[in-house]
Amino acid sequence: MQGQNVIRTLLFVIFFSIGAAAMTASVLCDDLVRYYRNKHYLNQAERLTSKLEALNDDYDAVLIRMEDDPNLVKRLAPAALGAEPTDPNTIFPRATPQELAEAKKALAKIAEAEPNEPAMPAWLQRCREPNLRIYLFAAGAALILVSFACFGRLKTPDEQ
Repeated sequence: MQGQNVIRTLLFVIFFSIGAAAMTASVLCDDLVRYYRNKHYLNQAERLTSKLEALNDDYDAVLIRMEDDPNLVKRLAPAALGAEPTDPNTIFPRATPQELAEAKKALAKIAEAEPNEPAMPAWLQRCREPNLRIYLFAAGAALILVSFACFGRLKTPDEQ
């Protein structure tokens, strides 16, 4: 008899917990949607902030290098502006259009490799539909009723 009570209690807890979770999810669906959207926006902002910090560090390094080496601007100007070098002993490599296209494809692949996690899980997107929310709430309520009706306390012969 004691083992049967343990099993009944365990089944009651399982069914009641699942029903309560289903009802809670259907009621709090809008809050969960807002939570996952805000979490997604926060992750995007953190990635953008880290990129901007890296760019700032690179810019600071270039400024420090320009202060240390005054001839750096003279050496970089032809490459940055696309001007021909004035020194006759300088080799000036030119990229072909095919090489530029391949480099553009490689950079596009790197840009696409950004993590694009969905704003919210698929189960939450399904639960957002009004009909499904009603069904989820009703199923949760039914599970709670089943748990009380089938796995509730048994009346002993003394109590009858």
